[in-house]
Amino acid sequence: MSNFDLTSVITNDVDLAIREDVGSGDLTASLIPQKTRGEGTILSRVNCVLAGSEWVKTTFQKIDPSIVLDWQYQDGDRVAAGETLCRLKGPAQALLTGERIALNFLQTLSAVATKTRVYVDAVSHTKATILDTRKTLPGLRRALKYAVLTGGGKNHRIGLYDGVLIKENHIAASNGITAALAATRHIDKSVPIQVEVESLQQLKEALDSNANSILLDNFTVSEMKEAVALTNKRALLEASGGITLGSIVAIAETGVDRISIGTLTKDIESIDLSMRLVF
Repeated sequence: MSNFDLTSVITNDVDLAIREDVGSGDLTASLIPQKTRGEGTILSRVNCVLAGSEWVKTTFQKIDPSIVLDWQYQDGDRVAAGETLCRLKGPAQALLTGERIALNFLQTLSAVATKTRVYVDAVSHTKATILDTRKTLPGLRRALKYAVLTGGGKNHRIGLYDGVLIKENHIAASNGITAALAATRHIDKSVPIQVEVESLQQLKEALDSNANSILLDNFTVSEMKEAVALTNKRALLEASGGITLGSIVAIAETGVDRISIGTLTKDIESIDLSMRLVF
């Protein structure tokens, strides 16, 4: 991901997770003799797209560098239910300590990648690109946006610092779309600037103000078709608001360029994975 150092992100995520879960030490794992070694497998119980293997690797390496992982799949691969994702071997205490931390990352990121791939596949016959939003779990934004990329989607802005999105409240506080866009003159030209509109009338105002990226908020399919015709390629059009798998094909077929979906990273149902160990 070009917007940040992924290695640093993974390290920070894992350090926080270990502090949160292990704290001063794993009391239950300490009951097992230190010399005991184990082998294990991480299995997928459902069809999924794998994402998060580096978070798993870093988790076990930080807990005990002697743990060996042998991945059978790579991030982005489609995996069938019942398949072995990874084989592990190392000290039993360390394997047990890292189990839940590693699975939490893998289940969550694979869930996002899997869901994203479903949406991407649904509109693959159109020009529409699937985007994420800032609706993410606190502290895991970069990880979740990595998972969206892994599933075939694209990232919207990472945060408030790397892109401008002029929304309803910004427009109201600025006394209108024209004034809000005019106020962006001091923003570096390399920063993407987008304005949200809620009607065709606002769209016309945005176009008259030379907006080059416009978000159509909660437009109906028929309104989107009108918006595409009215814009006539003068600006990039993005659809957003309440978009589901049931509505996305019709939306993509209107001719919009991008579709942003908050539920990719907000409403997550973790992938069912398990770790089996033998000693």
